Amino acid sequence: MPIPDDDNASGDREVFVLSRPHGTVRGHGCAGSFTDTADAAEALRTASVDAVVGAIPFDPADPAALLVPRSLEHSPSPLDGAPPTSRRITAVVDHPAASEHRERVIRAVKHIVDGDVDKVVLARSMDLTVEPAVDVTELLGALAHGNTEHNAFAVDVGMATGSGRWLLGASPELLLRKEGRRVTCRPYAGSAPRSADPVADRAAARALASSSKDRREHAFVVDYLRDRLAPLCDELDVPSGPEVRSTGEIWHLATPIQATLRDDTVTALDLALSLSPTPAVCGTPSDVAAQLIRDIEGRRGLYAGAVGWCDARGDGEWLVTIRCLELSADGHTLRTWAGGGIVAESDPQAELDETTAKLRTVLNALGIERA
Repeated sequence: MPIPDDDNASGDREVFVLSRPHGTVRGHGCAGSFTDTADAAEALRTASVDAVVGAIPFDPADPAALLVPRSLEHSPSPLDGAPPTSRRITAVVDHPAASEHRERVIRAVKHIVDGDVDKVVLARSMDLTVEPAVDVTELLGALAHGNTEHNAFAVDVGMATGSGRWLLGASPELLLRKEGRRVTCRPYAGSAPRSADPVADRAAARALASSSKDRREHAFVVDYLRDRLAPLCDELDVPSGPEVRSTGEIWHLATPIQATLRDDTVTALDLALSLSPTPAVCGTPSDVAAQLIRDIEGRRGLYAGAVGWCDARGDGEWLVTIRCLELSADGHTLRTWAGGGIVAESDPQAELDETTAKLRTVLNALGIERA
């Protein structure tokens, strides 16, 4: 059963927002919460709750931050957003230092060459203290403003964990969208930094499209999703090759996948729990890669899990929790992450540079020019 919101501290204020190109979903108030994903999925299947919103962790053994909203509001437009407020960093701690991240990549490549794993995704994080304090609504708008699709999300994870923290981000990666029996996925894997020089930027996109290293990394994710969806679906449409898509900072390889479920009682949350984490944020084989990540990085918490919503009909939408941060209750301190897929050909400095480019999504939204 959900943990009741006894004091109704949330009232009817927003505890969840997800902005996507096709519209915005808002969760108001909090009638309860779940830290166990299986309990939340069962509550939806048995109609014990009308909706669930929030975030599931990278590691199923870690606590989720799933909320039961008092109401779920849909609007047909994404958030317009607004330019960020300028801020300065007053303290920063890297986890790990740049030199150690390069060493971690070397260690991961050795595991790959030795045949222990085919691909593993390694991430690093930054703890920042900033001035002035971050306002959640303002940062959500800045995240939406920073990409052409107006992707942005915010979850009051403190309502589930008692921490007072918020999870915010601008993930471009659709884990799944479910409408009736129709399911859409759009995995991202394989990436290259964008350039302010239009000629260099186009060249980076062309190089990514033809990169055997990135295409192989991407294929691991597509094959994984195909294998997970096939037993559940009558129809499964997987294009033969990826397309190149862009965010404000990064070029990505992406593949749009369409499927038709056999059983429409399978919910969007059921699918999110089945598909997450994908090799785009974990690796392959999944169990070996996940253990390697635990050994090298430690626990990720909500980073690289999934964030989204599911209603009483089982419809919903979940994004991979990347390009994100966790914000403290005082608005001054936060942690942000960035990762990259490691395969046999990975270069340690190039992998470090990739994470630096991905960190710019959050740093730009915070109004930080340099880090």
